[in-house]
Amino acid sequence: MVGNNVSHSKRRTKRIFAINLKNKKFWSESEQRFVTLKVSCKGMRNIEKNGLDACIKDAQQKGFVKIV
Repeated sequence: MVGNNVSHSKRRTKRIFAINLKNKKFWSESEQRFVTLKVSCKGMRNIEKNGLDACIKDAQQKGFVKIV
């Protein structure tokens, strides 16, 4: 997304709204190893709530993830 920075004098300059992505290691019960993923903070909360394997399975069904 793009938008404007607005100063006190109301000058507008272009800016970018970046996604809040983090690199995070998660333990995979099915593979018995750590998996490093680049996920958003909302994704981290979702994985903590539902579990890594359930989230990966759900993402594959929706077509967001391809496992190589």
